Amino acid sequence: MKRQTKAYLFALCSVFFWSTVATAFKLSLRVYSPLQLIFLSSLTSVVVFSLIILFTGRWKRVFSQSLRDLWYSAIMGLMSPTAYYLVLFKAYDLLPAQVAQPLNYTWTIVLSLLSVPLLKQRLTWRQIIGVVVGFVGAFVISTQGQLSQFRIEQPMGAGLAVTSSVFWALFWIFNVRDHRDEVLKLFMSFVFGVLYLSVIMLWTGSFDFALNWHLVGPVYIGLFEMGVTFYLWMMAMNLTSSSAKISNLVFLSPFLSLVFIHFVLGEKLFFTTFVGLLLIITGILIEKTETIIND
Repeated sequence: MKRQTKAYLFALCSVFFWSTVATAFKLSLRVYSPLQLIFLSSLTSVVVFSLIILFTGRWKRVFSQSLRDLWYSAIMGLMSPTAYYLVLFKAYDLLPAQVAQPLNYTWTIVLSLLSVPLLKQRLTWRQIIGVVVGFVGAFVISTQGQLSQFRIEQPMGAGLAVTSSVFWALFWIFNVRDHRDEVLKLFMSFVFGVLYLSVIMLWTGSFDFALNWHLVGPVYIGLFEMGVTFYLWMMAMNLTSSSAKISNLVFLSPFLSLVFIHFVLGEKLFFTTFVGLLLIITGILIEKTETIIND
């Protein structure tokens, strides 16, 4: 099989799994609190990345890290999985999945704004237009089909969904400054994340969940939202002859996700979900075009 064909295969597998996780979030949140869900999912991810590190011969790198590396991992683990998923899962707890899922895609738009103070970059007019279009899309989605009333139906949930994108954008900025192996960085982030979450769980007395078949949900999320899927995506990016051939496939995910949300969760899809999602993706593509022009 050709390298590019393998790249497409790995990328499409990633897109498929990422398309299912919004549904998995909502189903699991019927049983677990957001804190319990992120703890169990993150613990699963630690196991997954431990196995990947073991079978790819990376264990020596784990024990050869500097104090600076550990400091970076401690910060990144605080942002994701801890803060990012706690806020995101609470948003899913409050909102329909079809609203929370596309609002989370605003992270690339938020990234452009954060790049100004943190990376000392300047926004071009094209990027400003992309940001405005993207946030108009976020507003349209947040009306939950009541666009004519011009109001956000669940302001707390919508605010949390957009706030989660801030934590993910911050995580991304720290990640690009850290030049360690990607698998190692993810592993260490989840190790620190589990440590933080364990303290919070003990403090809040949240270790009272049942060990039964419901654990399938958190394990699935740990495998296919946080663990294996990231590795498949990295393999796709390493195999492809051009990242552009792969990166745009990710835009299939939110639309495919709506199919699972509708048929598995039974949510009646709002027209504003489609309009808002198209606006968010349009805003992202406007910004990507600016990056391509500059490159």
